[in-house]
Amino acid sequence: MRDFTDDHSALALNTASLGHNLDGAGAGWSPERVIDACAARGYGGIVFWRREIGQRAVEIGDRVRAAGLQVAGLCRTPYLVGSDAPRGDDLRASIGMAADLGAPVLTIVTGGTEPGTKGVIETQKRLAERVAEAAPLAAAAGVSLALEPLNPMFGGNRTCIFTVADALAVADSVAAPNVGIAVDVYHVWWDRTLAESLTAARGRVLGYHLCDWLETTRHMLLDRGMMGDGVADLRAIRQAVEDGAGYTGLCEVEVFSAEDWWKRDPAEVLDVIVDRFRRYC
Repeated sequence: MRDFTDDHSALALNTASLGHNLDGAGAGWSPERVIDACAARGYGGIVFWRREIGQRAVEIGDRVRAAGLQVAGLCRTPYLVGSDAPRGDDLRASIGMAADLGAPVLTIVTGGTEPGTKGVIETQKRLAERVAEAAPLAAAAGVSLALEPLNPMFGGNRTCIFTVADALAVADSVAAPNVGIAVDVYHVWWDRTLAESLTAARGRVLGYHLCDWLETTRHMLLDRGMMGDGVADLRAIRQAVEDGAGYTGLCEVEVFSAEDWWKRDPAEVLDVIVDRFRRYC
């Protein structure tokens, strides 16, 4: 496992940590200001959300690289299954945006249970079919697709995969070299089979997302903890991600926090992230 005590070059910011994934949240810094602030603090990369990119994907991607950073990924695809899955070319557009941005990974949050079905098995089958359809297009654009399992409390409307094992089963069904998984502490910290599942996922982890689970979380979506403030065993999870799954990429901090961190000065948030990453992750 890598030692980050005196080195945070593997640290990436997911701009959700500044509230940029929701309209009206956070301080509203421009992508350029975020890029410059991350570069000044020695971050290794940034992950953006589609809503903040608009028609400027090439420009923003170039700006990131000119600042000496990596575009670590893009959040996220539209839902692929469930009642809220959009019709049309939204998935194709998100792949195109990732390619224009120079993002190597596009995260998939699957969407919930398909209308007319019960449980998750049939929905997972349909998810695999839709990912299989998209995988060649993404591969041609130089983009990998990362299936992200979500905490079971998001079942029904946001996800049909809940564990790393679930995500691997769908990825195995697709059997495309550019389809893997993303591992988010918030969603997997509770899973006693995580270490074994990550060993089975060796070479297929495309993203690792950091935050913490607050013991008295107040909102299941918008009250994540900053690393060190909660009950997740961050070091043990990263050891499983790195030693078990062989992951050597950037560690992406993604803190959804409407009533705490999003209300703070983004400069403070960025400084705290560096400190917590070195001390707790």
